[in-house]
Amino acid sequence: MAADGGAARTLLLTGATGFVGNAVRPALEAGGWHVRGLTRDAARAAQDTPGLDWFQGDVGDRDSMASALEGVQAALYLVHGIREGAGYHEREVAAARDFAEVAAASGVQRIVYLGGVAPTGPGSEHLRSRLAVGETLRSGPVPTIELRASMIVGHGSLSWLIVRDLAARLPVMILPRWLRSRTEPVAIDDVVVALVRALDLPIAANAWFDVPGPEILSGKEILDRTAVLMGLGEPASIDVPFLSPRLSSLWIRLVTRADWSVAREVVIGLTEDLLARDHAFWSRIDHPQRASFDEAARRALAAERGSRPARGPWALVERARGVGSG
Repeated sequence: MAADGGAARTLLLTGATGFVGNAVRPALEAGGWHVRGLTRDAARAAQDTPGLDWFQGDVGDRDSMASALEGVQAALYLVHGIREGAGYHEREVAAARDFAEVAAASGVQRIVYLGGVAPTGPGSEHLRSRLAVGETLRSGPVPTIELRASMIVGHGSLSWLIVRDLAARLPVMILPRWLRSRTEPVAIDDVVVALVRALDLPIAANAWFDVPGPEILSGKEILDRTAVLMGLGEPASIDVPFLSPRLSSLWIRLVTRADWSVAREVVIGLTEDLLARDHAFWSRIDHPQRASFDEAARRALAAERGSRPARGPWALVERARGVGSG
């Protein structure tokens, strides 16, 4: 997808105000892309990030999509509807189908979608929806690359927020069976590299690739290592194998700042191993060296220091434990 004669290329960034969208935007601009951000509230987005070309719209609205995609060569599809209530799976798939069709009519040459790793079993509704969206986009008329990540480690990531809050606030950890499941957490910086380079990756047909981190870790190992990096030492743990994902999500709702409906889907998704088929994508884009979990977590904790601190009773607990005092 090289530009003709060095001409600037325009990219539509959906989910531009989200965690991954905010992280990838500077790298896109550094790579010579003119970034057009899509949001449901363009006026507010323009106040927060005045230098971006903002378009107001929604991936479920074909008219606003036609306007936003005019003159666009590529698109990053980073939207997910998990917070939008019952039936979001069907709405996400329908929106992806419409987006692919409108993108084709607008002359878009490449779509890159960030989805989730396929579980070994049925998985959560959230994971099933993400996989279905990827399949829908890849079945459309625009050449599409689907990248599949499990836990993304970075300040602003929901799954990282859950890990961070549990590690910071609980000196004794209840250990349900799902915390024994394994995953390959990946640094947001590496995800950004994957997204940007996928835009120009030569492919003969639509394709999907896993984008795992360099280590396989259980949920317990992730929590233990995060607590150690915070200077708190490994928390004591109590095995409670009968604690269901639903009950676990209620416990997470009490301890963390994560939205309960989203936390529940995250927990259900962790009841099975989320492991990559292979690591081949990193070699294809010449990015074999990825951040370790500890390095990614350190970066996330460092980024947190410039943000507004936690409030309420749990903030007192964190201060009593010395979190953020180093």
